Amino acid sequence: MVKYPERDKTCRKAVMLAWIVLIVSGILEAVWATALGASQGFSRPVPTVVFVVGLALSMAGLGLAVREIPTGTAYAVWVGIGAALTVGYAMATGSEPASLVRLALIGVLVLSVVGLKLVGHGHHDAAAPVTPPSSESGTS
Repeated sequence: MVKYPERDKTCRKAVMLAWIVLIVSGILEAVWATALGASQGFSRPVPTVVFVVGLALSMAGLGLAVREIPTGTAYAVWVGIGAALTVGYAMATGSEPASLVRLALIGVLVLSVVGLKLVGHGHHDAAAPVTPPSSESGTS
């Protein structure tokens, strides 16, 4: 069995927790998006409150997740989860038409989100020094 330094275990736990928070935030994105439609232009109080609370929690979770997951990956996963669940719910409730093509496209979206998780490299060190391009052009 490989022994990892405690800091490596803590880092892995932080990244795993960030992914869990991101997934929950993506689910909350679908909640607020669905509530937005149900609010009928913010004219219905209960869906409006669900929208505001869902939006705040979803954004807060996304903000926490990007501490450990690269922003582009986190955002794509967050949007993908939210979009797939929102349209899936709309089709399941009959408010949007369901078709094999739509279901296949949602499947591709879900596979893309899973792919981003599988190829992710954890946290990118934004504080790492960037080497500027060489100013030598070879001509004088």
